[in-house]
Amino acid sequence: MSEPTNPPQVQLFMDRLSQLEPGERARLKRNAGHPLAEAGKVLGLFYRLLPLGVSEREYETYFLAATLYPMAEGGGAGNLGASLRRAQSKANKKGLDRRVEILLDADRAQLPFRLRQAIHFLQSNRVKVNWPLLLSDLLWWSAPGRNVQQRWARSYFAESQDQSKKGA
Repeated sequence: MSEPTNPPQVQLFMDRLSQLEPGERARLKRNAGHPLAEAGKVLGLFYRLLPLGVSEREYETYFLAATLYPMAEGGGAGNLGASLRRAQSKANKKGLDRRVEILLDADRAQLPFRLRQAIHFLQSNRVKVNWPLLLSDLLWWSAPGRNVQQRWARSYFAESQDQSKKGA
């Protein structure tokens, strides 16, 4: 299973987010984890960022990504599971494993809270996030085959090539 390709709207949205001023980022960040219906004074900003061609049923997902974006640096490689794997240490492994499993089991209602925790954790460990891929993955979160969750789980839990060579 390969990583999905990003629709052009995702990249345009991320480009627009990257050009925000610090005050605009702060306004979005204050809304992290909240639904669009509870947006506090950022509706105008959000809809200014939203590209044409985004379906109305995707607005909530784009809003979630926009509010999480100011919380962690972009430019990471791989999906969120791979980012969390890079933040793993001997000291945090047991707790992080549990948090990742809870995140992978999160439904749409729980996802904003769980993601906010994960993004905050990555930032505190100075691990970058691949924002375009994260948004693309979130758009497919509720797909019947749970392919996103499977890719994240494989990236986080599967033994890496480097580790398997060390054990040989």
